[in-house]
This record gives sequence, C-alpha cells and structure tokens, in this order.
Amino acid sequence: DQASALPDLLHEMEQLEAMIEHRHQQLNLVEDLIMNSNLENSVHPAGRPVKKGWISSYFGMRNDPFTGKRAMHKGMDFAGKAGSEVVAVAAGVVTWADDRYGYGKLVEINHGKGYITRYGHNAEILVEIGDRVKQGEVVAKMGSTGRSTGPHVHFEVVRNGKIVDPTKYILSKRNKG
Repeated sequence: DQASALPDLLHEMEQLEAMIEHRHQQLNLVEDLIMNSNLENSVHPAGRPVKKGWISSYFGMRNDPFTGKRAMHKGMDFAGKAGSEVVAVAAGVVTWADDRYGYGKLVEINHGKGYITRYGHNAEILVEIGDRVKQGEVVAKMGSTGRSTGPHVHFEVVRNGKIVDPTKYILSKRNKG
C-alpha cells in the first residue's frame, strides 16, 4: 500500500512546488510594481536643495542686485555657509556638471516626466554628466561662482521645457518618508 501511495505523494509534491513557484513569480511582480511606484514618486521634485540655509530671493520680478533694475528672477536662492551641501531634490541623471554663463558652476539633473532641476553658483561640483543620483544625494558644495553676490544655491525647476516657480516643489511632502 505504501508503494502505491508514493507516486501520489510525489505528484502532490510536484503540484505544491509548481504552486510555490507561481506564487514566487506573483510576489516578484508585486515587488516590481511597488519599486516602480516608489521610483516614480522619487523622480518628482520635492523638498529643499539644501539641508541648512534660508531663502534669500524668491522666483519672480525683483530688483537685479547688479543693475538695480527690475528683472525676472527665474529661480529661488538659498543662502548659507560656503561649502554647505547642495542635494538633489529628486532622483535622476546628471545632464550638466560644469560652468555655464551666469550660473557659475552648475549641476543640472533630468528627472524624466518632463522635469529638470538646476543648482547654480556652486563652489565645487561632486557629480559628473551621466551619473545617476538619488533624492537627497549631495551633488555640490554651496559657493558664489558666476553672477552671484554671496554664497548661495540658485535653484530652478524646469517643467516640460519651461522654467516654473519652485515654491510648490519646495513645499511638497510627496517624497518625505
């Protein structure tokens, strides 16, 4: 009787093994979906580009500090101590890491989904073009290079090719966890 039960037992074990493998594949799919969802959230700009510092100039019309004339300021300035850490506000790929007229030492990050962020006037750039960065990763050290009156980071958000007011992204809690 035991000899006849063995094939049935082996068959049941094979079925259980197949079910376990199927469940394992399902769990991997769910894990991939969760990871992709988290990645999508992490590429949406949110938070401040500095851990320490204060807003010294907002986006919009202002008196140009060099000419004294009214001019559009296309970013938000965060002043602080020279050498302070400048961090990526979202995950992405570095598309510029060099001097650019007016910005001085500039880091530009493409986050996909139409988002680009720029971090200008750095004393030192810590990333290279092509680097993948995570949200919160240090990309530069604050400085006063380019058209600048003192140590700060000039922060810009570009959405679908247009520079937009960074305020709503600074205040966003989407990526806080």
